[in-house]
Parts: sequence; structure tokens; C-alpha cells
Amino acid sequence: MPEEVRDRITFDGELRKTAIVGYSDPMTAAPGETVAFKVSCAAPSFRFDLVRLMHGDENPAGPGFLETEVECPAAGEYPGREQALDFGSYVEVADHPALRLSDAVTLHAWVLPTQPGKGVQGLLTKWDGASGYGLFLGADGDAQFWAGDGETIERVGTGRPLRAGRWYLVWASYDSRTGRVRVGQSALERWPEDGSTAAVERPLAAVAPNEARLIIAGHDAGSRVAAVFNGKVDGPRLYGVPLGAEAIEASARAGTAGARADGLVAAWDFSPRPGTRDVTDLSPNQFHGWTVNTPARAMTGWNWTGRETVFHRAPEEYGAIHFHDDDLTDAGWETDVELVVPPDLPSGVYAARLRTSTAEDHVPFFVRPRQGTADSGIAYLVPTTTYLAYANLAATEFWQDRGKPLRPGELEMRLLSLYDVHDDGSGTCYSSRLRPNLTMRPKVRLKFPDVPGRWQNVPSYPHLLPADLHLTHWLGHQGHQADILTDEILHHEGAKLLSPYKVVIIGTHPEYWSERMLDALEAYLRAGGRVMYLGGNGFYWVTSYSPEEPHVIEVRRTAGARAWEAGPGEGHHSTTGEPGGIWRHRGRPPQRLVGVGFTAAGYDRAAPYRRSGAGREPDAAFVFEGIDDGRDLIGDHPSLVQQHGAAGYELDRADTALGTPVGTVVLASSSPSDYSSSYKSDSADVPIGATEWPVKADLVLARYPNGGAVFSTGSIAWCGALAHNGYDNDISRITDNVLRAFASGGPLSRSENDAIGGGGRPE
Repeated sequence: MPEEVRDRITFDGELRKTAIVGYSDPMTAAPGETVAFKVSCAAPSFRFDLVRLMHGDENPAGPGFLETEVECPAAGEYPGREQALDFGSYVEVADHPALRLSDAVTLHAWVLPTQPGKGVQGLLTKWDGASGYGLFLGADGDAQFWAGDGETIERVGTGRPLRAGRWYLVWASYDSRTGRVRVGQSALERWPEDGSTAAVERPLAAVAPNEARLIIAGHDAGSRVAAVFNGKVDGPRLYGVPLGAEAIEASARAGTAGARADGLVAAWDFSPRPGTRDVTDLSPNQFHGWTVNTPARAMTGWNWTGRETVFHRAPEEYGAIHFHDDDLTDAGWETDVELVVPPDLPSGVYAARLRTSTAEDHVPFFVRPRQGTADSGIAYLVPTTTYLAYANLAATEFWQDRGKPLRPGELEMRLLSLYDVHDDGSGTCYSSRLRPNLTMRPKVRLKFPDVPGRWQNVPSYPHLLPADLHLTHWLGHQGHQADILTDEILHHEGAKLLSPYKVVIIGTHPEYWSERMLDALEAYLRAGGRVMYLGGNGFYWVTSYSPEEPHVIEVRRTAGARAWEAGPGEGHHSTTGEPGGIWRHRGRPPQRLVGVGFTAAGYDRAAPYRRSGAGREPDAAFVFEGIDDGRDLIGDHPSLVQQHGAAGYELDRADTALGTPVGTVVLASSSPSDYSSSYKSDSADVPIGATEWPVKADLVLARYPNGGAVFSTGSIAWCGALAHNGYDNDISRITDNVLRAFASGGPLSRSENDAIGGGGRPE
């Protein structure tokens, strides 16, 4: 999705109905497995029912919203309760007697604040709100030391706010023998007339120990963590002796060499194992910690030189973690309903239907066949990774009331997608299935505002799951039994997941793919498998699943049609170490895999295809069987996406220079002249030296070894055109022809050794 629209679109429909809301764990399950549903409900009770989702789009031009209720033991009434969302990422270290300092305390850390002055923010704290000690940023952004004895709280600050986006050494040193504390902040780079470097010394009565957790980037507030810090922290250290300013400076700059200093209690190093939740204490005490809500790791530290941009080649320069008060990758809700998937339940798209007297929510999940089995020769691979990337998109403009747990009706204000930026302006690089996903609902619709000169009066239309349900219903209407798989389990199980199937259908927008997923699909194709790619803008962004937290995906945007850009030196994924960006820049353009790749996007009206000469050749006859050979236009009829035309929304085209396989046949193409000015390419997508980057969709047939093949539509809008005239139209007929031919396992041309078709090669 292009950068210029990411903050403008909204979703209509169920997005606003959050008086009851839930999520599932896991998202994909097999018969006999258990799915836990976590529900927040403002009403005293709610009704749970299991439904099979057949069609989500309520547009009267199509079948309408269709669901089938499924009997199951879990159906019934359940008590309602509200479950809060506690936002914010931090590091937690368990309490230990050696951390309960009182006679002397020295704390220091390198910090780069991104929102000083936003409010009180914890840096390195053993503070429970009334007792203990802590290093903070005050409400106005100055460095402060807090101490309390359970009755009296003392705060000593420099009175000078730190500047956003700059590194500082922040420190405090307390000595009970003198009854005084020194607090300081020192800018890493000094500039004339910059008054942000400062230090003060003040009397302090006492520090009382407590049993609170030690928190980096916040403070313990009982059941939650409060005052979450926005910005980077690097090299935090804790001493049980008072240190002077020079000793603190030496400790901060010593790196790992200073991890055995006298009086050292803990020296946390954030650079080891950035793909995990682990936080390492280098001191002999080994007060190791763990991250909560997946703060950004593998981030440049205070000493980054820029000589190396790959974090694992210079880990000593990547000792920072970037924390945000709006991070959330595990809502941590308690389970309200447990569903054991019935042993005879067919594979399909299902939902927990949650109802109160005034509200309703559908929590979709996907039922696959039992592992190692297949119930059909056809698999429908649902792009759930892309659902996670878009999860809760377009809510940023409504944010307010930060820092407080949210009620269900406020969820849309704070949950971030991978297209959103955090409140401090940095990009959101992690998403998760362990939280409500308000855009993965069967009835939601994409809504664009009026933008003069770009699009105006554009009607809303389905996207992601509702658009993929267009295909789900078509399969049932045409009598095709298909097993439902998800790309999440493809990532974990690899090519063996696909090997039982004669044909794999991929949904409307499989934009976010991991390396394992690409490897699996390519292996399947080269082994003779057949793929129908019925979408657009697929296989685009490099995406990783966290090995440590498999519910979390990561994207680092460094090129392409990006909504934000990773900081210098921060383009590699923390979870896997691989370079981020788009797959084309990793030498794996979508054209190489499925014959077509992203070329342009637009948001008002789709267009028809025009059949090519190659599309009339005998080897392509099976595709167009039942279609008038004299007919030029394909898909020139009303659609459930963009109202008219089958080639629209986001478009893919063939290009041999970008890897479209030799022998690929372009069966039909849309024409650039059929699109409005809303259809544009992103300049970052156009290769250097390219003289033309056409705005069009190509319908292609590509041949793989051993009888493998790919049919690609190059259009997100294709499946929206299936339902016209009760599924009796050319798009439906072509899709059915290809599916039946692919599923037959028979040859697709006169010779298995010949390239498909004879002409119509891609540009």
C-alpha cells in the first residue's frame, strides 16, 4: 500500500462494534485441537456460537453475508468481563535481595529520548509507586532520581529537559552516609549554547528497599508497568556504591570491559540474542531479564559509527533497545471460551460469533486438516501473514487518552498495524496475533476519503479476509472442495504441507511472505505442483516470524512503496538477522516465482482485460473454454471490488527483466488507458534505468519443470468479479477452467516438454 494513503483510509463495518471483542489462540487449528478465545465484554454476559463463514461482503450485488451455525459443546452463555489492554514495552528483572539497595545506589544509562516532556517516564527503576529508587525522566523531560520510604517521596531533578533524538548519559548517585544525591545528564555531542547538559546535588533523606520488579523503561505498578519510556536505552548499569561523575563516565564508556567493577550489581547488555526476549546481565550476579511487548531490538546504540550496518557484524555498536508506550504484541487476556475443534469438522474458515443484546463480534479462525493429511486435492492458502501486517490499520488519527488501560470501545484508537508509526514517529516493525485484530472481520470494508485530484466519492469495498471470502464462497458454489491452509503454518511446516495437493490457490493479497514460505512454494512448483495466484501485490515484503515468539511477525521497511522507513543501520530484522525491505531487492522478485509482480495501485475503478493473440493459441484453449473466441474484453462487468472490472486495486505485470520465466504466456492484459489518474506506481518500485513502468495487470500462464504451472491474474480485484450474474460470467468460467485443468494433474499443452503457448511473451 503506497505511503500517501496509509494514514487516510479507514475501515467501516464491524470495526466500530467493540462493546464486545476477542481474539483466538491459535489462529489455525486442526480437528481435535483446542482454540482458546479471549473476550472482553462490557455486558454482564455474552453468547458464544461457532459459525462457518461462507461470504462476508454485505453488498447486495453479491450473495450477501452468509454464515452457517455449527453445533458444538462450547456453544452457550458465558459471563462477561472487561479485559484491559496494557500498552508499552519494557525490560523486566525479577526481584532479588541484592537489588533492594538502600545504603548506596548508583544508576546510569545511555538514553535517546524521542518524546521528552510527554510525561513522567521510567528509565531504570526499582520503584513501586511509593518506595524504592529509580532513574526517571520528569514530566518536563529532565533527568530525575526518585526515592521513597512508603510515606514520603522525594524527587531530585536537573531542571533541564533533554532534547529529543540525541544521546545522553543519564545518571544518579546516592550515598546514605552523606545523605545526598547527585543527578546528571550529559549530551554525547556538545554544542555551543546547548544547555541540556547539567548536574545537581541535593540532600535526600533515605532510600527504602522494596520487593518490586526492576524495570528498564518504566516502573512497577503492581499488575502492570506504568510510565513507559519512549526512546532508546543502551548499557544500563546499577551499583551498590556511590560513584563520582568521572567514574560513572568511565563505566558507561567501558562497554563489556567494565562488567566486573567494584560495587557493580548489574550491567545489562542488550546486544546478545536480539531475536529473543532475553536480556543479559554481564555482571557475576547474572540478574538477567526479559522484554515485554517486543520493543525494537538490533537498534544502533550510542557508539554506532556507521561503518557497519549489519548488527550481528558489530554487536558492540547495536546495544540499544527502542521502547514505545504504544507497543503491544501480547494482550495477555485470560481465556473465556475453550473450543475443542470437532473431530468431523470440515476444513474451512470459521469464527467465534460473540453476541450481547446490543453488540456482536466475529473472531475468525481457520480449520486445517490434521497434520500430515489432506482431504482434497485442492488447497486454499489463506494469506494470514498479510492479515497480521494490516491488523488494525488506519486508526492512528483517533488516538487519545494515552497511558491508561483501554476499554473495549477504545481499542481502535491504539492498536497499530505495520503501516502505522508509533506516537514518537518511529515505524511499527512488529505485529502479533495475540491481540484483537479489528480489520480481520468478515464484514469490514476499506474506505477512502475524498482527495481532490486523486480520488473522490470512492465507495468502500472489501479487502483482505472479506475479499478472500469472495473466493471461499465461489469454491463452494462451483462444487470444489478445498482444504484451508494458512501461510503461517506454511512457514512452520514448509513444502511438506503442500506436497499432497495437486493445486494450491493463493488469495487476493499475499503481500507479506517469509523466506521459508517462498522456499516452500518454489519447491512445490518445481516438484510438479500447480499454483493459482488470484491476487495482486503478492510476495512483496520480506517478513519474518520470531523463533522466540512465533505469534510475532517483523518487517523492516527499507525500500519499495513504504509507509515509513527504518533508521540508518536498522534495516535488518532483529528476529532472524536477515536484511529487510522487498524481495526484489533480495534477488527474489515475484515475477520469478509466479510470473508477475507489483507495478501500480489505484483506488477508484478497475478495468477489463484484453485477450492477447497468445490467449487464442491452442495451448491456451483450456483457459478460455466456453468463452466466445471473438470476444476481446475479459471481466468487463460489475464487481464487488471497485464496482466494475476484474483488473484493479493493486496490479501485477510480467517482466522478463525481473525474472518472469521463459515460456510464460501473457493471456490477457488490461490497458493503462483504462485507468484513472488514481493509479500510480511508487517511484521506489521503478528500477533504476527503467524507461517505462506500465500501469496494467497481466493474466499469465507459466510453466515449471515436472508438469508444474502457475496461473496468475495480476489483480486484487479478480475475485471480486467472480460473483456477477450468479457466478455465470467469464471471470468465473476462466477460474473454473484453470482449477479443473490444474487439479486433473494432466498435461496442459501438447507436449510436457514444450513451453506453454507460442507467443505473447511478456514485455
